[in-house]
Amino acid sequence: MTLQLADLQSPMQLHELSNAELTELAGEIRERLCQLLAKRPAHFASNLGVVELCLALHSIYDFRRDRLIWDTGHQVYPHKLITGRLAEFETIRTRGGLMGYPNPTESEYDLFMTGHAGCSVSTVLGLRSGDDLNGETERQAVAVIGDGALPSGIVFEALNNAGGMKANMLVILNDNKMSICPRVGGLATYLDRLRGNPFYSGLKNEVVNVLNKVPVFGDPAERFLAQLKEGFKAGLHGGMMFEELGFQYLGPIDGHNVAVLRKYLKMVREMKGPILLHVLTEKGHGFEPAACDPVFFHTPPVFDRDGDEAIIRRKASVKSYTAHAADAILDQMRHDSRVTVHTAAMCQGNQLETVRETFPERFFDVGICESHAVAFAAGQAKTGLRPIVDIYSTFLQRSFDQIFQEVSLQNLPVTFMMDRAGLTGPDGPTHHGTFDIAYMRVFPHLVVMAPGDANDLGAMLEFAVKHSAPCAIRYPKENAVDLERQFAEIELGKAEVITEGDAGAIVCFGAMLASCLEAARRFEDAGAGRLTVVNARFAKPLDTELINRLIRTMPFVVTVEEGNLMGGFGSAVLESANEAGLDASRVTRLGLPDAYVEHGERGEILESLGLDPAGIFNSCLAAARRGAEVAPRSVS
Repeated sequence: MTLQLADLQSPMQLHELSNAELTELAGEIRERLCQLLAKRPAHFASNLGVVELCLALHSIYDFRRDRLIWDTGHQVYPHKLITGRLAEFETIRTRGGLMGYPNPTESEYDLFMTGHAGCSVSTVLGLRSGDDLNGETERQAVAVIGDGALPSGIVFEALNNAGGMKANMLVILNDNKMSICPRVGGLATYLDRLRGNPFYSGLKNEVVNVLNKVPVFGDPAERFLAQLKEGFKAGLHGGMMFEELGFQYLGPIDGHNVAVLRKYLKMVREMKGPILLHVLTEKGHGFEPAACDPVFFHTPPVFDRDGDEAIIRRKASVKSYTAHAADAILDQMRHDSRVTVHTAAMCQGNQLETVRETFPERFFDVGICESHAVAFAAGQAKTGLRPIVDIYSTFLQRSFDQIFQEVSLQNLPVTFMMDRAGLTGPDGPTHHGTFDIAYMRVFPHLVVMAPGDANDLGAMLEFAVKHSAPCAIRYPKENAVDLERQFAEIELGKAEVITEGDAGAIVCFGAMLASCLEAARRFEDAGAGRLTVVNARFAKPLDTELINRLIRTMPFVVTVEEGNLMGGFGSAVLESANEAGLDASRVTRLGLPDAYVEHGERGEILESLGLDPAGIFNSCLAAARRGAEVAPRSVS
């Protein structure tokens, strides 16, 4: 009888299990993953694909001392299940529960929060180097990196460095032919050749054994034979690219065969220098619907199982800001042949499938290479095109230097569509898009916008595509609203007044406008007076004329944003007041604190931070009490 998951007290117990027992335990882990998806959306297909690899690693190494980094971290659910977190597993991705990524505060087995792809090789090299300098050379260092993350520039920087240092470390290339979407580019083709080359997988050993019998001596004929021998070996050796970077390449091997995995892991543990072990896995392995459609089952909605079928529990469909953005992009591409769109392995996340199918020649998925995407778009803009870079806010941070150097400095008309701006809910601090207002508004020339509702979004994109300078539009991972109002056209640096009153003002930047209007209604219902509510639309350039007038004349002004207060929209308002010589003591800023916000449902996080309608209403009441102590000055 194999060890049951519930009886596993430490991953060290895995060292005593047979290959058959580990395989049986893998089935139980997959069952737990399926049970979780009956309760809430979670990362699924990627975790199904690494179960045997996870068990094999923990059965050979002792990661209480040895080093392990999973890249990216959304594939750590099996790792969490066997490292003491089984009892809490059902809380994953809920507020106060386990994080959906590695979290050092949860376990000694988690070393970094790894929510962005590509950094594992660098951090493992750093761990290896630090351990060596500290005299702890017996520690092993292992990075597990997906084939989708492999093209990231930082990966090759790290491989180059590690090869040059001849560091004793293991890089496991988890090759499932996917990132979130199917992998793209030249490296994808190269890896496909490694997977399917019949010489390598079938004839290589026999041929190399023969070649190894060819003697190498000193005369010209023998030197020719030696060169011929090395040429044959290079042609047959599938991992030559990695070998040339200084790594010993092994594989590819079956990532779902526990016996093979353990055999190779035991072998490489005794080897010296940098090693790359190429492991072939199947995303969604063990659950047929996920294996057949790993893109949909990356983070699927909750489902019930009927044998090997997944019955999705459909909810009433409300169009999201992401869907509105995709429609707006498609509309611009239909009306303007100069418009192109760039994404970084997030075609599905950004709902760009229709764009890709309709305009394949103007759609560019560059893989997990955000810096390249921005510089690539800048090159297109220089030729007269109007590129749209559609990337999550938190991922766009990785291209900060290219936004500066290749776009802003050149004043090129690149449009940044920053999806997932603000709180992304269960994904937590690695994915919350909280910094983009601050990091985008520092750049000269760059226009920073946020829609108050769905109507704003399409109009803002149309404005951006026609504008002669770079623009950024941020919007949340949230269902969109259509506010009933007399829609004001988008004008550069002009805000929109939604309601007018003299009891105070709320100036909202972004999609929390509906919450601000509800807070204003509650304020009036409480007998406190009627508020002016402003849809700011622009953080840069700011509508200084309107906002400064409100600061001069209103008892109070409350700014609201779903972004970090430090350097954000409210800071821009205070800067404007200061430059105008105004007293800004009656300005209250609402937004996200100078801290990393934990995971949970977006609504409950906003409520905890006082950014729901009730919280905004209470802040307005408090501001009104403070404002009453100082009479507002008249307009000068």
